[in-house]
Amino acid sequence: MKRILFLLLAVILLAGCGTSKSAVAGKDSDAAVVFFADRVQKIDVTIDNKSYRVNTVLEEDYLKTKNLKKTARNMIVISPGNHTVKVRAKGQTILTQKIYVAPGDTKAINL
Repeated sequence: MKRILFLLLAVILLAGCGTSKSAVAGKDSDAAVVFFADRVQKIDVTIDNKSYRVNTVLEEDYLKTKNLKKTARNMIVISPGNHTVKVRAKGQTILTQKIYVAPGDTKAINL
């Protein structure tokens, strides 16, 4: 019996160990989008017909730290739910994608 309880406790504790690419974007009900690339560049983003101009986040730096808070100035805060995202760089459309972002999550899109 003790062995079963120990194993159950171990499974519960280990289930909480893991990494996540989520970050709070603002209010609990907000969501966000951030764009990663192999180099920092200015991009024009359209989300549901609303335009934004942001820089991409250097993918290598993010992968080392997995810290989305450092990318806050490059995040676009949006409402949770389904969205259509279009990204242009240097006059060329480089991405058109439908996304879903849950409340409180940040969607990381690799360009």
